[in-house]
Amino acid sequence: MNDSKQRPNLPLLGFAAYSGTGKTTLLEALLPLLTQAGLKVGVLKHAHHDFDVDKPGKDSYRLRKAGANQMLIASRNRHVLMTETPEAEAEFDYLLTRFDSTKLDLILVEGCKNIAFPKIELNRNEVGKPWLYPNDNNIIAIAADTHVESPLPQMSINDLDSIRDFVIQYTADFKFDTDSQTDASNVTQPNDDSNKTQSCSEKSSSEPIVCCDSFSPAGLSVPQGQQKILETISNVSLTENVAINHAYGRVLASDVVSPINVPQHTNSAMDGYAIRGDDLDREHYTIVAEVMAGHSFDEELQLGQSVKIMTGAPTPLRADTVVMREQAIEKDGVVSFPAAKISHGQNVRMAGEDLCIGQPVFTAGTRIEAPEMGMMASLGFGECSVHRQVKVGIFSTGDEVQDPGNDQQPNSIYDSNRYTIMGMLQKLGCDIVDYGIIEDDEQKMMEVLHSASLETDMVLTSGGVSVGDADYIKLALDKLGEINFWRINMRPGRPLAYGKIENKPFFGLPGNPVAVMVSFINFVEPAIRKLQGQLNWIPVKANAIATEQLRSRQGRTEFSRGFFTMNESGVLEVKTTGKQGSGILRSMSEANCLIEISPSVDTVKVGEKVTIIPLQGRV
Repeated sequence: MNDSKQRPNLPLLGFAAYSGTGKTTLLEALLPLLTQAGLKVGVLKHAHHDFDVDKPGKDSYRLRKAGANQMLIASRNRHVLMTETPEAEAEFDYLLTRFDSTKLDLILVEGCKNIAFPKIELNRNEVGKPWLYPNDNNIIAIAADTHVESPLPQMSINDLDSIRDFVIQYTADFKFDTDSQTDASNVTQPNDDSNKTQSCSEKSSSEPIVCCDSFSPAGLSVPQGQQKILETISNVSLTENVAINHAYGRVLASDVVSPINVPQHTNSAMDGYAIRGDDLDREHYTIVAEVMAGHSFDEELQLGQSVKIMTGAPTPLRADTVVMREQAIEKDGVVSFPAAKISHGQNVRMAGEDLCIGQPVFTAGTRIEAPEMGMMASLGFGECSVHRQVKVGIFSTGDEVQDPGNDQQPNSIYDSNRYTIMGMLQKLGCDIVDYGIIEDDEQKMMEVLHSASLETDMVLTSGGVSVGDADYIKLALDKLGEINFWRINMRPGRPLAYGKIENKPFFGLPGNPVAVMVSFINFVEPAIRKLQGQLNWIPVKANAIATEQLRSRQGRTEFSRGFFTMNESGVLEVKTTGKQGSGILRSMSEANCLIEISPSVDTVKVGEKVTIIPLQGRV
């Protein structure tokens, strides 16, 4: 449902908090204070679970269950519209338009903490959840039972009068800003956004449409990150011809069109006897020839004649029906089929039945694997045109990082991430340029980055992209390219740097070993496949039944390492590999899938379905 993207011209204020903080209890106590102050308040509450506002047995319930897509029930005191949305959750902005703005002074929102609009953060220390305000610039005030270092206005979460006064003042400020903008609508203003007050009703046409389960404005969702990256990627332009036996894993640069008919000739589908379809009622036939595969009988078959024929051998002219050998009785050069039920055209494969001359076989952008190799060979191709191999430059950073193969030095760690990345790049058929370990020196890092941008099609590194990391790589990237440091609403793998170094894609992956692999799978692999020229690639996903309870944090995509099996009923089941720390690389080697938990889910119970991403063929 997206009838409208325009929010009502009303003050909009949310109460953002984790479950257990007491949002509903606070609102229940706050609403009478606001109505006593003369405010007419609309409330939007988002629920993460199914709900039903109707009572079983009531007329409206019965009619809705009978199939009404929308059910409007009205009385003298109120009316209610219930709308079924089985296909997709209603979008946030659409829901706001359902309010009658002419009868309201403001709209309060409970939940939807991950959507961009002004909010008060509620926090209770006993709940033990992290603060939202450092990562969400839409939070305009804090109501908590502890004081924090922040320039934002702060109130006690237990002081309802202070919260009431803040809401009343916020409503009055909004009306003042709206009236001022109206009064100045005919005056030309300079294009200066420095002191502009953001209106809740303003929404850029370029902003993505979101529902109440969309991701935090402080970060990007996994699909948003993927989309932003893929929009900047173009496939390598150079192509080359390679022999079919060296084509595995490469991507076709041009369409493959069949130069021949497949089968080349009309041929027998089994060992038997070829006869004419207009001569089926005869008691016996004279055998005039025997045709083996690779040979032919070049004369026209006459009435009363038969040819003994092997599977794959071309049928003689006018011979369009084959009777299997098991149904035949042959004696003294004569064959009969006393028990056979013969139909015209049986057991014959027509020329061009699989492929005709000029028929498309594979389109450009197809990745060549064993079936494609075999198919092209069957058509007589000795080579094919493919995109040039993608060349990827990789390096690690940090004075504490050392290569394996020698005794571990004090205060150092072995470099595992670079080798993990190498393995995944090899799996994708990339040409790898290894720049080794670069020490924490801005000039050296700039030199390597510059060289890599000239020599490769993509540059990859890991670490140095989180808050608190050394600034060397950030400083170098700022001088050489256009780099975004993103928070991705996922776990593991939240920090991600992406951009261009002298027009070459650059990825700065997280430093934790598991986060490197998960981030590579979600962001780097799709980018490389597009760079290679592979079109419309979609990773394989499946549903499996959870055999253990899985927990996540709403607002982010959770990727757990899992192991799936098929039970006796043919249903996939999945469990985790144990501890899920992002530094436990062993958990990835024990896993055969990632368990993907969507941002709208905080708990997957035993027996519930969950999405899995098989890792076979990817890591």
